Amino acid sequence: MATKQQILQRYKELVQDRIDVFQDMISGLTIDAQNDAKGSAGDKHETALSMMHIEQEKLNHKLKEVLEQKNILDKIDATAIHKRVALGSVVQANGMTLFISTALPKITIDNKTIFALSPQSPLGSQLMGKEVCVSFDINGKLYIIESVL
Repeated sequence: MATKQQILQRYKELVQDRIDVFQDMISGLTIDAQNDAKGSAGDKHETALSMMHIEQEKLNHKLKEVLEQKNILDKIDATAIHKRVALGSVVQANGMTLFISTALPKITIDNKTIFALSPQSPLGSQLMGKEVCVSFDINGKLYIIESVL
């Protein structure tokens, strides 16, 4: 199984890449708005600036969400071994590898698919605080915790 350090590092890289993309897009819109302000006038200009401003607000909101994900990942100690599921745990359940952190896209390390779950998600909230061999039901599906790291 992929180590917790590898999983955490990959997710930190993924989140940092997303932060960089959003910052670049926001910067590009700011430059476009400044250039547009120098050479335009009238209703068409105002509409264009308004649309750029709306897009910039959307990007700032997305950037804030990704920065919150980064903050959660930064709180995780990849060297900690958990007996009970907690933030930062790597859990094997029903043949799946789950990383309790924040909701992020699945990744693959060493041909193993890892799913990042928020502790507030339905599955994440059921896992929190549980130990190996504990089983629980979500929407008629039985889950059994095989291991916790």
